Amino acid sequence: MTETIQLSKLDTHFADFIVRIDQHPCDGLWWGAALASYSAGRGHSCFNLCDALDMTALPSLRTPLNQPPPDIRRWQESLQLCDTVGAPGEYTPLVLDQAGRLYLHRSWGYEQQIASSILSRSHPLIINEIRLDASLDRYFPVQIDSVDLQRSAARMALTHRFSVISGGPGTGKTATVARILALLLDVEWDSRPEIVLAAPTGKAAMRLHQSILHAAECLDLPDEIENCMPTGVSTIHRLLGVQTRTGGFRHNRDNRLTCDILVIDEASMIDLQLMASLMEALRDDARVILLGDRNQLASVEAGAVLADICDSAGQVVVPVTQLSKSYRFGNDSGIAALSQLINSGEGAVAAELLKSGRYTDILWRHLPTGRAFEEAFSSTVREGYSGYAGTISPAEALAELGSFRVLSPLRSGPYGIENLNSLCLNVLAPERKNDQHNFCPMPVMISGNNYELGLFNGDTGVVMQGDDAPVAWFENPEGGLRHLSTLRMPPSETAFALTVHKSQGSEFDRVLLILPDHLSEALSRELLYTAVTRARQSIEIWGTEEVFRQTVERRTVRNSGLRDKLSGGVS
Repeated sequence: MTETIQLSKLDTHFADFIVRIDQHPCDGLWWGAALASYSAGRGHSCFNLCDALDMTALPSLRTPLNQPPPDIRRWQESLQLCDTVGAPGEYTPLVLDQAGRLYLHRSWGYEQQIASSILSRSHPLIINEIRLDASLDRYFPVQIDSVDLQRSAARMALTHRFSVISGGPGTGKTATVARILALLLDVEWDSRPEIVLAAPTGKAAMRLHQSILHAAECLDLPDEIENCMPTGVSTIHRLLGVQTRTGGFRHNRDNRLTCDILVIDEASMIDLQLMASLMEALRDDARVILLGDRNQLASVEAGAVLADICDSAGQVVVPVTQLSKSYRFGNDSGIAALSQLINSGEGAVAAELLKSGRYTDILWRHLPTGRAFEEAFSSTVREGYSGYAGTISPAEALAELGSFRVLSPLRSGPYGIENLNSLCLNVLAPERKNDQHNFCPMPVMISGNNYELGLFNGDTGVVMQGDDAPVAWFENPEGGLRHLSTLRMPPSETAFALTVHKSQGSEFDRVLLILPDHLSEALSRELLYTAVTRARQSIEIWGTEEVFRQTVERRTVRNSGLRDKLSGGVS
């Protein structure tokens, strides 16, 4: 596959630096360093020299040695002669493995940390099988007529220190893990294990907290077990303890977390560096359970850790259970049918299903343009946010935000969230569109982490007029609401319309997805699947058939060596 390369100034400066410090710079070193930097900026953990790149697409830049693009056939061999390029395990700026993967040293280190931590937990634990089966029967009764994947996930979690439960929305991931935690407390009651729950964002943490509480209430647990069930949920950054001055974490290999069992939700959102930091901070005997949907968008930063782990599951003893039965969507669900076709990459079939009108919960509209778009969008937004616009209390407003939301893959352009939010303001507050904080209520999403205030990237709130000044209201993970002056609020943005990336960890009754009129780098099968599965009841998609079809057929691929490291391949 041909890839058009556009190096940044950071990439070229890094390559200049590497060539300058190398005592024996070889043919292709400049390009190798530049493309390793370029790949890291594109979400890859490495640059694969074996990729069929169209080298003629590289920008015509003069290197310090005035060298042309390298000879692909001799590239790997010549790089091995450079001082700044080492084999795995050597302390050099660049690391080149036997498979032709060229890493920035830190990225190789992150992969190595994750792989070694997972593999050290992969050996089966010695456990009393009779007691385990009796406890499983209590929390996961045997189903005669079908394979019980939830029971299988529970057995894996109790017999291994590292396990993954993957599944789409409504497949019962959090309900399963709630029963697993009760089961662990039952089986290991004498040791009273310390259980910690965490998620990548504040919104995801809040949803996990609510889901665990609800699931635990439905289990009719013995009082002693119920009283020991975990209730608090933290963001991963808060759990690790960000050191604002140094940029590192308070908990690391020299100051380990004390928990015995760690449950992480929305694991697809965790990037390579954060997962490495998390695994480094855990005690060697700590048990880890990851929850997530491997088909969702990967992290914004480098890596696709959950997908890599799931892809390696068939080759190593890393237990991964893929839940498939949806308890939210029945056989008559268009959302379920459409999301399955998207995952399978069947663009033409998915487009036909969407246009057919066969299901009432998935709607298609050919993308209007110009003034026609503004009029159609305004009408849909006015109706979609009618309940929200009529709320008079923060609690009502926050609850209504879950009823309807506009999503887009893009930030800028006529179909990006910046313009869409502006149009929403024109519709819902025409007389106050230039004075957002005086509009009541105004949905906002925090765009940075503030540990002092306990507000984190992705937290959603509403700004309403107080007695003297606008006040921002947010849900408390432990229940109830908290508020603060908008003058103290961390950086935020209007949240009538969200990017699909920002919507991860959230769900809405109805979703309006606006696709652009041309194929963009932001568009992929995973993005479309993530957008569709944010909808609990219905989704309406505006776009062109060609862009929709090509998006379904376009899969995100991130270069990585983590799968090989986990399966015992090239290190």
